[in-house]
Amino acid sequence: MLNVIRFLFSHPLTRDAKFKALLRFFSWQIKCRLKNEIIVPWVGATKLSVRRSMRGATGNIYAGLHEFVDMIFVLHFLRPGDLFLDIGSNIGSYTVLASGACGAETWAFEPDPETAVFLRKNLEINALNNITQIFEHALGSTEADIAFTVGRDTENRIADPGDLNVRTVQQRTLDTITGDRHPIMMKLDVEGSEDAVLQGAAACISKKSLLAIQAESVSEYFEATLNQEGFRRAYYDPYRRELSNVPTKFLSANTLFVRDEQAIAERLIGASKVDVLGQRI
Repeated sequence: MLNVIRFLFSHPLTRDAKFKALLRFFSWQIKCRLKNEIIVPWVGATKLSVRRSMRGATGNIYAGLHEFVDMIFVLHFLRPGDLFLDIGSNIGSYTVLASGACGAETWAFEPDPETAVFLRKNLEINALNNITQIFEHALGSTEADIAFTVGRDTENRIADPGDLNVRTVQQRTLDTITGDRHPIMMKLDVEGSEDAVLQGAAACISKKSLLAIQAESVSEYFEATLNQEGFRRAYYDPYRRELSNVPTKFLSANTLFVRDEQAIAERLIGASKVDVLGQRI
């Protein structure tokens, strides 16, 4: 409870409307105990199918955009016709934004079959099956069958030795899957396996079409590899629509890497404003 209150009182979309945010929080606590699954309206005409245990998704209910800076960058950056790679998509919040709100094509990677059921549901209720694909594979440096954890919601990951409650899933490399396709952006949220994904994506990250990468966990190897391909770490100010070399006042859940900043700047400035919780950003 205290963590949720801190989150709401510091979030850019709710810190000036704390009472309404708390009202949404307590309303959800009641509704989710009366009904197992609830479809809630989200950004634009999109919707999310959410259950009580879905921590990241419920943050979208309370605060509009759970990961504010990262999600608003996606909304400002992507366009119809783009290819977005949502690696570690969970129930599809980023996929719904990319394809449902922006009209981009999305490839969503979610190796946990139970979570993929909810991902598929969110694509169906938003009528996105024609511009999205689901890959129920883990991504890594090799192609093999691997052990993957079960029952950890957004924290499911490639299993460590000794982990209990695991299942076998197929691991593939991103290069094998993308082939001659040219993504413009990827989001990596794979619970510490980012380096391994990058090792299997050398051809993909060298493609000049790829302008932006968001990653949850960033090692020295990860950053050095991207630097060699011309990417640099950047920070986004959603209200000014500007990228910076130094951190802004807006905290981000992921690290953003960009290249061809002029092309990105033109997209960010030219994007239509997004309506979230009555705010136009």
